[in-house]
Amino acid sequence: MTTEEYNIAVDTHSDGAYRFILKNIRNTDQAKDIIQDTFEKLWINVKNVNFEKVKSYIFTTAYHTMIDSIRKNKRIVNFEQADQSQYSTNRSYSDIGEILNKAIAKLPEDQRSVILLRDYEGYSYDEISEITGLSEAQVKVYIYRARVFLKEYIGSMSVLV
Repeated sequence: MTTEEYNIAVDTHSDGAYRFILKNIRNTDQAKDIIQDTFEKLWINVKNVNFEKVKSYIFTTAYHTMIDSIRKNKRIVNFEQADQSQYSTNRSYSDIGEILNKAIAKLPEDQRSVILLRDYEGYSYDEISEITGLSEAQVKVYIYRARVFLKEYIGSMSVLV
């Protein structure tokens, strides 16, 4: 891949990769760092990457960099283990987008990643399988389970009221 092709790849795919990472980790600074690391890795391997497969390379590298970052930050206490009364409120929301984002945040990491790749970024099962390293059958299972959870979560009236 040439320098011009690298610049085209950055212009074309940086926003999509950033949105994907941001939806997964919900931290703008950390998402920016992950994307920067991703494009640094692409620059280091620019001679070995085929321009036609650069989108897959970017998303795969971003996904794996995100996983590494999450593992590094595992020392932080899980919200489910924290005292929830400290964070709860009696206010109700009517913004379905915010409710959907909260529901997606409650999904397990693998399910959240595949549902975002499929429904937000529009990747095929085969492409998601290549990006995440999961089998195509496992990708389909995770997407199905995530959709069932989201349907049940959003379908309950207590969430919407």
